[in-house]
Amino acid sequence: MLRPLLFLFIIVLSASCKTDAFAEPLPGAYSTQEYLGLLSNKKIAIVANQTSVIRKASGTGYTHLVDSLVSLGVDIVKVFAPEHGFRGQLDAGEKVEDQKDPKTGLPIMSLYGKNKKPTGEQLSGIDLVVFDIQDVGARFYTYISTLHYIMEACAENGISLLVLDRPNPNGHYIDGPVLEKEFTSFVGMHPVPVVYGMTIGEYGRMINGEKWLDNGIQCELTVIELKGYDHGTPYELPIKPSPNLPNGMAINLYPSLCFFEGTTISCGRGTEQQFQIFGSPELPENIFAYSFTPEPNFGSKYPKHQGKLCFGRNLQNTDQLKELNLEWLIEAYQNHKNKDSFFNDFFIKLAGTAELRKNIEEGRSPDSIREQWQEDLKVFKAIREKYLLYD
Repeated sequence: MLRPLLFLFIIVLSASCKTDAFAEPLPGAYSTQEYLGLLSNKKIAIVANQTSVIRKASGTGYTHLVDSLVSLGVDIVKVFAPEHGFRGQLDAGEKVEDQKDPKTGLPIMSLYGKNKKPTGEQLSGIDLVVFDIQDVGARFYTYISTLHYIMEACAENGISLLVLDRPNPNGHYIDGPVLEKEFTSFVGMHPVPVVYGMTIGEYGRMINGEKWLDNGIQCELTVIELKGYDHGTPYELPIKPSPNLPNGMAINLYPSLCFFEGTTISCGRGTEQQFQIFGSPELPENIFAYSFTPEPNFGSKYPKHQGKLCFGRNLQNTDQLKELNLEWLIEAYQNHKNKDSFFNDFFIKLAGTAELRKNIEEGRSPDSIREQWQEDLKVFKAIREKYLLYD
């Protein structure tokens, strides 16, 4: 049982959530009073990273969810870390190692590497799993794949899952080809478009409801909802969701520019403008006047075209995107000095279909390409509607 002093802290925190100290929308993690009772007298595992924070009652600065719950006497047994690690300092694709958190002493179990799904042994003795990670609303951003495996492991081991919902900064639109089953991978696990317009809590409800877990099993799922949110609500993330998404501009451009990860084109990794520029040594300087040279930096130890002068585009003054931009991808392909080397095998996994590459190679226009996925989007939107928690 929690001590009276801790209950007093919760009351103060709850009251502060109703003041201007917290700008709306409020993530589910902020509503401590709504879920603390669900954690009482239970052994808890938490799936978290550097975005799992709560605004301090003063209105300035943040406390990590794990640190907050430990201070409240919650019995956290272990932490599971997704891609980029618990404190979010690892490169994309870099293996996450099991370790101990130096601040709390809690064991951190990797969910990125060989073990993307918690084992029964790792979940032994756990009564409830808490999931609190900031998503960015793109199918190939791997946190929703981590959510899938967490839900599956919980369902298989009879453990409840609590998702603390967070806003989707790309929740204002839906676009892109719907994933075809034969192209399923960790960067695309479900038949959804590239941009799906749902919060991670809504997405978890859809995974459950559509029975996408192995053998159609379902997880006992509770979502702590956002306050003051709808899908058109602008939201500036307070913490970088990963090392190479440094700001709101990068997050908005990411669903369109990530296609370049499956090509020879750099998205700005190894610069300070990650996912806000693109370029390559193989693009002509007379057409692509902007230039940059990728070098190793935080979040990119071995950037594409390291030390080579790249020519491309600076997109930092782009208006907010409300659909995928295909013009940049098509322009880069059409002007590349060696079209045969432009794409790599990863592109089809990102696209979730072989048609996009085929269409680009055939010289089709963005509008004609986009037209091909409209019927699939209609079907998806009808499915999506069943699981929405917000307008």
